[in-house]
Amino acid sequence: MEWTLSDPYVYHSLMDLENEMVGVQTVRGTLRGRLKSVYPDHIMVDMGDREFFVRVQQIIWFFQAEEDKDHK
Repeated sequence: MEWTLSDPYVYHSLMDLENEMVGVQTVRGTLRGRLKSVYPDHIMVDMGDREFFVRVQQIIWFFQAEEDKDHK
């Protein structure tokens, strides 16, 4: 299977934040957690007791968040 990146800049920027705390604004709301995995079409954000899978095309913006003392 061959992947085509819809937004290579976002993909590579997210790769730099893998395993870091992030805030992600999507068209449906905001997530804050550890960026566990980055794939060409989606990311996985661990929010403690739940993992969320977010399509890259649904991301409006994201940033590196401060480490949450309770989330280490």
